Amino acid sequence: MLLNASAAEVKTEKPPNILLILVDDMGYSDLGCYGGEINTPVIDNLASSGLRYSQFYNCARCWPTRAALLSGYYPQQINRDSVLDVRGGGGGSKRPKWARLLPYYLKPAGYRSYHTGKWHIDGKPIGNGFDSSLYIGDQCRFFSPKTLFKNDKKYKPKEGFYATTAVADHAIEVLKDHQINYADKPFFSFVAFTAPHFPLHALPEDIARVGDRYKVGWDAIRNQRWERLQKMGLIKGALSKVEFNQGPPYNFPKQLTVLGDGEVTRPVPWNDLTEKQKEFQQVKMTIHAAMIERIDIEVGRIIKQLKTMDAFEDTVIFFLSDNGASAELMVRGDGHDPEAAPGSAGSYLCLGPGWSTVANTPFRKHKTWTHEGGSCTPFIVHWPKQTAPLGAIRETPGHVIDIVPTILDLAGVKTAKQRVAFPGQSLLPSFKEDSGDDRTLWWSHIGNHALRSGDWKLVKTSKGKWELYRISEDRAETANLADQYPEKVEELKKQWEAQVEEMRQLRKLK
Repeated sequence: MLLNASAAEVKTEKPPNILLILVDDMGYSDLGCYGGEINTPVIDNLASSGLRYSQFYNCARCWPTRAALLSGYYPQQINRDSVLDVRGGGGGSKRPKWARLLPYYLKPAGYRSYHTGKWHIDGKPIGNGFDSSLYIGDQCRFFSPKTLFKNDKKYKPKEGFYATTAVADHAIEVLKDHQINYADKPFFSFVAFTAPHFPLHALPEDIARVGDRYKVGWDAIRNQRWERLQKMGLIKGALSKVEFNQGPPYNFPKQLTVLGDGEVTRPVPWNDLTEKQKEFQQVKMTIHAAMIERIDIEVGRIIKQLKTMDAFEDTVIFFLSDNGASAELMVRGDGHDPEAAPGSAGSYLCLGPGWSTVANTPFRKHKTWTHEGGSCTPFIVHWPKQTAPLGAIRETPGHVIDIVPTILDLAGVKTAKQRVAFPGQSLLPSFKEDSGDDRTLWWSHIGNHALRSGDWKLVKTSKGKWELYRISEDRAETANLADQYPEKVEELKKQWEAQVEEMRQLRKLK
């Protein structure tokens, strides 16, 4: 695992531009091209003229995923999350010096690196190799954030600020500048939308456009998504049963009083809700959908800029989510005013377990869990020159630890002699054809553990026993085979523990 340090080797031919688009708390089936009823024509078009991956994984939570996405390492390898006695986290924990972020590797290849939106990594963007940044450090206020930095310096939001639009504005501004001043250089643009993370804040016109689409309730919407997923050929196996007793990962009972009688903490059958609860829950999903539809509009604006500067065909576009949809229910920031219009700055609403179960169709669990619902989300690659056939579905398993190796492969950067080898692999071969599923992937977050090895996945909740699934046939983890194959459980458990031991050894490396 540990190798000698050396400078990166770079190929001489001009590499492609890279646009990495990350959204926050969006479930597997929220996009139209992944079975959803949410209108996302721009992103759907990227999929129809690119690739959709059906088995792409994250670290089940925002800050561990972001650390892995930009460093190429499991977050526990670099102090950005904990596992057992190996401590780390998203607060003050810092990466070791050898855990550089992606711009460091891309600079020798001539890349300019740009960041826009959420950060949630230690340090700040410019200090970590980005050439330009708009850093939104306030996830509680979409309309008037109190923590905003431009190029690592405090920045006051302009009047009419809405985070999703502001992210696109800055990304476009930087692309225009690149075209004027650095057209001879390739760029890496990391666009990190804060939406559709709570609080559910959306523009009034976006909410109005969604209308009463969700009046039919979460049972009907989930079944409709499942039917579309099957027709698309994205999923093998059965639809998971709704876990009626699975509530939020954290308990905030006092805040439920603030939210009122319309809030519910479990995904109970829709017809068991009162009329007040149905109305309240319908509104929440309406805002969630509006936030995603606004993302699609803003992605369209960024793509228009790429086309205007004649860079679209030479840009590899990645689109993904940092974790599955969230079952969390809480009130933060400026609090929740029950009299404020839902979705406005005065409100503070969360999606909750009822609609999160829908957003994560067909999977079980939610954000923070390492079951598929928390850790598997859409991944789209658009590069028509090098992906064939267009619109294909890839069953090759991928993970956010693969993003750095993939981008470095695209850039022609070789890092075979780095001090600590990347645990992931380049997905570039899968752009042409599926490359099998015999790899091993590892997870841990707040006591929720998992390991996938080929056809098998071992997974447990923080208070539960190890569960075993033949994931190639049962993506939704519906048939626990742990009692049937105890030897396989022990084998995979030892693999999981071996990875933890490697992480312990890494902490000794200075």
